[in-house]
Amino acid sequence: MTRHLLLSTAALLALAVPALAVEKADVLDTYADIAAAAYGDSLITAQRLQAAVEALVADPSAENLAAARQAWIAARVPYQQTEVFRFGNAIVDDWEGKVNAWPLDEGLIDYVDASYGGPSDENELAALNVVANSRFSLSGSQIDASDITPKLLAEALHEADGIEANVATGYHAIEFLLWGQDLNGHNDGAGNRPWTDYATGDDCSNGNCDRRGDYLIAATELLVSDLDYMAAQWTDKGAARAEVMSNEAAGISAMLTGMGSLSYGEQAGERMRLGLMLNDPEEEHDCFSDNTHNSHYFDGLGVQNVYLGEYIRVDGTLVTGASLSDMVAATDAALDAEMRSKLGTTMMALARIKTAAEAGFAYDQMLERGNAAGEALIMGGVNGLIDQTRSIERVVTTLGLDHVAIEGSDSLDAPDSVFK
Repeated sequence: MTRHLLLSTAALLALAVPALAVEKADVLDTYADIAAAAYGDSLITAQRLQAAVEALVADPSAENLAAARQAWIAARVPYQQTEVFRFGNAIVDDWEGKVNAWPLDEGLIDYVDASYGGPSDENELAALNVVANSRFSLSGSQIDASDITPKLLAEALHEADGIEANVATGYHAIEFLLWGQDLNGHNDGAGNRPWTDYATGDDCSNGNCDRRGDYLIAATELLVSDLDYMAAQWTDKGAARAEVMSNEAAGISAMLTGMGSLSYGEQAGERMRLGLMLNDPEEEHDCFSDNTHNSHYFDGLGVQNVYLGEYIRVDGTLVTGASLSDMVAATDAALDAEMRSKLGTTMMALARIKTAAEAGFAYDQMLERGNAAGEALIMGGVNGLIDQTRSIERVVTTLGLDHVAIEGSDSLDAPDSVFK
């Protein structure tokens, strides 16, 4: 009996002992390892997309178009999990607009429905249609686009005239070329570009099929090149890894800046709450493919990955190590439990959106004015993301960090201004 009591006392004492301190360098090393793995997976899946695109252009068919679309959707899974590396890492921030800029004025690239309209005061190039025009005027200069190349897209067209909506490169330009416009409004259904848009001879629909194929191949080649560059930045000798490891306090701050800014201003605000306020299906992140439910889910998972210090690669292997969670637990176990719980709540809310969409309740439908079920699903995700941001802010305070500026959104911070 005495021995039993002594053991119980020892066990209680062990529970009272704080967790062992975690080295910041180890946490940052895990963070960089996850970045390297996620960008590496993004490159691998983009290369698979490139192969599918080349097969489509070489041998146009309904089957090859479907395969290219599926490859695009698969490529989004690892990439969305990298977005948490934005906002706190200058190398990523300066580069990201090349690969994931949205929304875009798709008339810059290819034909659009008559309801789309033409040039506007905001964007004279909104209906330029590079696929149909081998020569055009840009900023007072004549551009020879007889050969559609990665260089043309990156240097002449992307954000032409300094207008952010002139997105000529990246995932969403490729998405538009694979799906075409989504003209279903708040009804179910994605874009429905026919495979014959890439056919040859008399089978070609909507004209310029050869140039459309050239654009698709060039955009995909550029995406692979851009991802290859970023994957290299996080290797053992990469510049992004070196920057993070060079100043431990700044590196941990970058981690929390990325987590907080993606959670709050970017995802909860610009990608979810704003679209619901405007009831606008064009505010979907992946609006041509109706893949937005997956983009939201994997963005959220990226935030959780960074906090827990783990990432599952596309081949199923686990990348894991010392984590922010370990560091917070060593200082305030209750706060760590709170942070973990809120991340779990958010992921459950985002999973509900994903599950509903996959069952046939499209994100377009959720955004429709008066759709109470859709609003509840989206706001569940918004509220979870906002709530976890409050805990992220507490983590910042508990760890005594400076220089953590979490980005906001008018849709959350000044909603009345959205309609002005």
